[in-house]
Amino acid sequence: MRIGVDLGGTKIEILALDSQGSELLRTRVPTPSGDYEATLHAIRQLVESVESQAGKMGSIGVATPGAISPATGLLKNSNSTCLNDKPLLQDLEKCLARPIRIANDADCFALSEAVDGAAAGAASVFGVIIGTGTGGGIVVNNHLLTGPNAIAGEWGHNPMPWPREGQWPGPRCYCARRGCIETFLSGPGLSQAYARAGGEPLSAVEIAARAAAGLLRARCRSACRW
Repeated sequence: MRIGVDLGGTKIEILALDSQGSELLRTRVPTPSGDYEATLHAIRQLVESVESQAGKMGSIGVATPGAISPATGLLKNSNSTCLNDKPLLQDLEKCLARPIRIANDADCFALSEAVDGAAAGAASVFGVIIGTGTGGGIVVNNHLLTGPNAIAGEWGHNPMPWPREGQWPGPRCYCARRGCIETFLSGPGLSQAYARAGGEPLSAVEIAARAAAGLLRARCRSACRW
């Protein structure tokens, strides 16, 4: 049995596959906000629950926001900032008492789509994730391109191109810079932009639902202003 864990900023989802790649079990829980130890505990509970239901142990792979630094072995560049500068791989291996495979979530997504998904057969693939954060992965000839710093494809921290007057320097990002694409092209970014434009506190899902329902205020504030 193979177990995959998607560690996101909003939710943690787990999937168990049999030897043929067929789905056995899938479930998700909210990600403990800002709490590293609670995040480790949540992952361990999910794995234990799945293995108990399946009646067997499995190998484990974890997709995470950010990436393991080649220089330090610590997680970096995660929008779930409580994970940054933490030995996530080592701590998960200790919690689960077995070897763990870990990789950036956008890289995992891009490679999966390039090998046998929507981009199968393409020589060059750029996969985009827009959720709690804004990330991307690059695959060339079915090989993941991570770069020397393990951040190739992370376009969310490029500055917004061609900002208009009043949009510069832009909101401050968790990476300490201003005007990163992620600060407006993400779930939290949309919520914050809506609030800055005078809207009430709403999630990105709520804003999108209001816009889809034709509420002009939501459509204009979310699309036109920071």
